[in-house]
Amino acid sequence: MSEQSQVRAFYSGKNFFITGGTGFVGLCLIEKILRTIPDVGKLYLLMRPKKGKDISDRLEEFPSNPVFEKLLETQSKDIFKKLVPVSGDVGQDELGLSPTDRSLLIENVNVVIHSAATLDFGDNLRPTVKINVLGTRSVLQLCKEIKDLKVMVHVSSAYVNSYLNEAHEKVYDAPEDVEKVISFVETMNDDALNEIESQVLKDHLNTYTFTKHLGEHEVKNCADLFPCTIIRPTMIVAAWKEPVPGWTCSKVGPQGFLMGAAKGVVRRLPMAKQNIADYIPVDIVVNQLLVAGWHAAKEKSGLTVYHCSSSTQKPFRWIMLETQVNELLHKYPLKSAVWYPRLEFVSSLWLFRLSAIFVHFFPAILLDMMLRLTGGKPILFRLHKNVWTSLGRLEKFIFNEWRFHNPNTRDLSKTLNKTDSELFYIDISDIDWIEYFVKLHLGVRRYLNKEKETTLPVARSKDTVLLAAHVVWQILIISLLWYFVACLSGLTMTHSAWAPPIIYILYSFL
Repeated sequence: MSEQSQVRAFYSGKNFFITGGTGFVGLCLIEKILRTIPDVGKLYLLMRPKKGKDISDRLEEFPSNPVFEKLLETQSKDIFKKLVPVSGDVGQDELGLSPTDRSLLIENVNVVIHSAATLDFGDNLRPTVKINVLGTRSVLQLCKEIKDLKVMVHVSSAYVNSYLNEAHEKVYDAPEDVEKVISFVETMNDDALNEIESQVLKDHLNTYTFTKHLGEHEVKNCADLFPCTIIRPTMIVAAWKEPVPGWTCSKVGPQGFLMGAAKGVVRRLPMAKQNIADYIPVDIVVNQLLVAGWHAAKEKSGLTVYHCSSSTQKPFRWIMLETQVNELLHKYPLKSAVWYPRLEFVSSLWLFRLSAIFVHFFPAILLDMMLRLTGGKPILFRLHKNVWTSLGRLEKFIFNEWRFHNPNTRDLSKTLNKTDSELFYIDISDIDWIEYFVKLHLGVRRYLNKEKETTLPVARSKDTVLLAAHVVWQILIISLLWYFVACLSGLTMTHSAWAPPIIYILYSFL
C-alpha cells in the first residue's frame, strides 16, 4: 500500500490566493492544483480586465486553454467552479481590491502564492518599483490581515543576484534603501528617474533584478509574523513531464528562438555555447512552490530560500545540442515555415549583427514585400529590428555564466516520501537534456506555432520545396556578388571564376 501524499493532505480543503495566475507559471500551477488536489478549496485569482474583456470573461476562457487538456480527461468543466476571479492589479495601491473582495480574502484564504511581476528588462524604475516592490508589500500587508494564513510563498528569481557569478540560497543585503527608492519614484518625473537610474542600480543589470531583490527584503521583513518562503527559479522553460511534455505558452528564451527558427526567420543566434545555460522546466517550478509551501507551513516563523535551478546539479550547455538543433528543425518542420530553417550559433554580438544584415534583414525585406503583395501584414523586418535593439540589455545574460547553488532544494527533495517524490517531483538530476529538448521543440511546434502532429507530412513536403528555394536564393546571391566583384575588378565573369568559392566560404561564416 503506497504512502499517503503529505503535500496533498496539507492543501486539501485549503483556499488559495494567487497573483500572476494567468501567466506561464500561474496557469501551470492552477492546472497542477486542480488535477492533483481535487478536494482543494477555492482558488482566488487576482485578475484585471484585458483587451476589452472583464475578469469573468477571461476566466471563461480557461477550460479551452491547452494546459488543461489532461485535467479535462478525468474531470468535468465543473472543476473550474473552484476558480474565483478577484478584480485587482498588483501595480495599484492595496492591490486595487474592493473592500468586499478584500474582506472575502481576509476571511477565507489559507495559502498565498505571489507570482505576479513585471518582467520587462526595458522598463524604468517607476513600473518595476510599483509592481515588484510595492505590489509585494501590498500582498504581504494582506497576509498580515488574513485570519487563518498557513503560509505565504513568494516567487522571486535567481537573477536577483546576477551581479554575482555564484549565488547561494540566502537573502543578500539590499542594494539600496527601499524607502529612498520609493521616494524617488513618487517624487521624480521619468526624465529625472532615468538620469539617476544607473546610480541607483549600482551593480544590478536592470530594474527587474534590482526591484525583485528589494521585493525579497519585503518578504524577509515578515518572516517572524507568519510562515513564508522564497522560490528563485532561473530561466523557466517548457514542461518536462506535466501536464504534457513540452507544454508551454511562453516565448521567452529557447522557446522563442526555436519558434522563430522553425519558421525559418531566426537563422543566427548570439550564444556562448560552452557556457552553462541554467534552464528549469515549468513543472519543476510549480511542484517546488507547492512543496516549499507545505514544508514552510510546518514552522510558525522563519524564512527559507530555494534556488529552483539546474546549473550546479544537472548543467546544460548548448554545445550538447548544437549538432541536433537543425536535425530537429527538419525532422519536425512547420507547415507554416516561410524560409528554409537553418540555425547557427555565433560567438559575439558584433558577428551576430554582421550576419543578421545578410541572413535576417535582407530576407525579411523580401518576405515583407511578398506579404504586402499578397495582402498580408509585413512584420519580419520590425521583428528583427526589435531583436537588434534589445541585444544591448541582454548581452550580459547571453554571454555570462552563473552558478546557483541549491542545497536547500536538494534537502527539500529528500524530505518527500515516495508518493510525493513522484507526485510533486522537484529533483532535476535525472533529466536527459537532449531528450528534453526534443519534447520542447515538439511543444513549441504544437502550442506556440499551433501545428498538430497530423500536419507533419505536409510540412515535410514543404520543407523539401523550401530547401530548393534556399539553394536557388544562395546561387542568386553568390552570382550577384560575383558580378559586383567582376565589375569592380574590371575582369570578365569567366576571368573572375575564383570569386564564387571565396564568396561562398565568406558567406558561410556569416
